[in-house]
Amino acid sequence: MSTSEATTPAASAGATSAVEQRLTELGLTLPEVAAPVAAYVPAVVSGNHVYTSGQLPFVGGRLEETGKVSSGAEGASDEATVSPEDAQRYAAICAVNALAAVKSVIGDLDRITRIVKVVGFVSSDPSFTGQPGVINGASELLGKVLGDAGQHARSAVGVSVLPLDSPVEVELIAEFA
Repeated sequence: MSTSEATTPAASAGATSAVEQRLTELGLTLPEVAAPVAAYVPAVVSGNHVYTSGQLPFVGGRLEETGKVSSGAEGASDEATVSPEDAQRYAAICAVNALAAVKSVIGDLDRITRIVKVVGFVSSDPSFTGQPGVINGASELLGKVLGDAGQHARSAVGVSVLPLDSPVEVELIAEFA
């Protein structure tokens, strides 16, 4: 997971990549990648692929919402719930944080030739089955900023709980040249 801030500009100087320009057009700014808080790194390069750690939807250094994703029609949980629409937006934030992790190890997001795989985890009320729709937030964001290179294989998994009670977590594998 990342403790990056989705509204903090990236630290690298120089020209902005076309991918970052598309993010800006969508009203998003690539965040800094904060130091990990446990025994992992935000991203690893192996050959011509970058594997990111799971990214949480941190904005301004914190989670805007915590709890299980629920449409409200199912379950009788006393726990905090997050709407599928909000969770979908948080999945997009996770994808932006994942792109920041990719940039931290390859330097320029324009080097991405394909997002190979996205894995999304949704902290779900036991009756909630809309995980694919939630993770569409990440998939659609990647398509908007990377075009055809953003088309990917994907898994959307419902889980009982995520770190820090986050409603969603996303990791990805990116190929680069």
